[in-house]
Amino acid sequence: MTQEGASQGSKHDVTRLLLAWGAGDESALQQMMPLVYSELHRLAHRYMSREQSGQTLQTTALVHEVYLRLIDVKQVDWQDRSHFYAICARLMRRILVDFARSRSSQKRGSGVSQVQLDEGATVSAVISSELLAVDDALQRLAALDLRKSQVIELRFFGGLTVEETAAALKVSPETVMRDWRLARSWLLRELSPERPHEA
Repeated sequence: MTQEGASQGSKHDVTRLLLAWGAGDESALQQMMPLVYSELHRLAHRYMSREQSGQTLQTTALVHEVYLRLIDVKQVDWQDRSHFYAICARLMRRILVDFARSRSSQKRGSGVSQVQLDEGATVSAVISSELLAVDDALQRLAALDLRKSQVIELRFFGGLTVEETAAALKVSPETVMRDWRLARSWLLRELSPERPHEA
């Protein structure tokens, strides 16, 4: 079997196992993890690759924490592997935000530098206070336009490509690019040091 054929088979296996897991087969998650582990590790590595040297949360630990949280996920109508990775991206965001909150409660008072949301940006480059500011801004954006906040979450936090994001949200790549540009501009305004923040 060619590598491409094996990859397609793996995609179908993941979807089949997701559906089985959603139908109540708890062993399906254990069977699926070896098939998705390398992709989850790649996503986690993107988060952590530019982390500051003082970072104590490691890539493998982040993947394991995602797995532990997946065990507790109940009643999700899993659609396909893109949907699965979208949920994992959301879990990674929550884990990193929780981690940042615990770190920031330990050391108060450092200034916030500007967040760079360019194509290559990953959460790992964002220090705790910035991560919390991005998370707060994303929650405000979700209240205004849920899909645009999901595009930022999947691309910025999840490291998904335009095509993977489009598949997860069931929209065209052109829609993802338009939402990405508009949402990024909105977030940069929200996160600007000059912008007065409301109480």
